[in-house]
Amino acid sequence: MNFFLVAEALISLLLVLGGLFAFTGSLGMLLFKDFFMRLHGPTKGTTLGIGCVLIASMIYFTLYQREPHFQELLITLFLFITAPVTGHILAKTGLHMHLKYITGTQGLQPDLKDEDVGQSRVARPGRPKRPGDIKARRKQLLKNRG
Repeated sequence: MNFFLVAEALISLLLVLGGLFAFTGSLGMLLFKDFFMRLHGPTKGTTLGIGCVLIASMIYFTLYQREPHFQELLITLFLFITAPVTGHILAKTGLHMHLKYITGTQGLQPDLKDEDVGQSRVARPGRPKRPGDIKARRKQLLKNRG
């Protein structure tokens, strides 16, 4: 068999797998019911999907331009390192904000420690104050001048 035919088959397989993983991750984000379940879609499925597409791109450009392309590999490694960390930080934030979660799943209830969950809800930042109308601002400026 021709080497390029096998390489093209591998590239095609990686692209199809990447598309399926990304679609499954996005679909999971839509269909899961609460915040904590929705974290699994983008952190697991979409990460694998983008990783497959980037590795297929690396193989393609290495073969057809006849020089090594490692940028896609570095992007994939960066993605595999940062996506789980981001998911973990989002989950911890959800715990601290006391977001509701579904208790009727087949898994066990989480055994949370006091340091995992805050004692009270974290206060959300307030909205910025809107400036008053021009007349009120003018009166305030004139009053301050003396």
